[in-house]
Amino acid sequence: MAPKTKKRKQTEITVLTGEELLSRVKELGSATKEEKAKACGYYTVAEDGSERIRVMKFLNALIDAEGIDLDSSVDSRDAESRGGRSASFRVSVQANGNILVGAAYTKRLELKPGDEFEISLGRRQIKLKQVSEKAELAEAV
Repeated sequence: MAPKTKKRKQTEITVLTGEELLSRVKELGSATKEEKAKACGYYTVAEDGSERIRVMKFLNALIDAEGIDLDSSVDSRDAESRGGRSASFRVSVQANGNILVGAAYTKRLELKPGDEFEISLGRRQIKLKQVSEKAELAEAV
């Protein structure tokens, strides 16, 4: 992949991408991310001569060069789901006073019907702690 070249009033800035970007970043070793970004061409020069480092563009180019897809909409945990709402980790008290923990949470924790929990009340909080079968067996003996 050939480096891109930007023209800025008599100054050419070569912006590295892909493998060239990755190897240059490795060469720079312990330099700061700002220094690395500038050395790889991720900066602009204003008319007054001041420079602005484009760190976010640099970091995005690094992510692309590594082949990482951050825009993927499928979470490995939700691969078997068929759409619907995503778990928000917030619940509301229902009109009858119950608090419902939805299937999205129980699937994530691989809970099965009949699994038991201890409920402990704290200051403005409710904690659920799963009761393990091993602990119940030890108490029964």
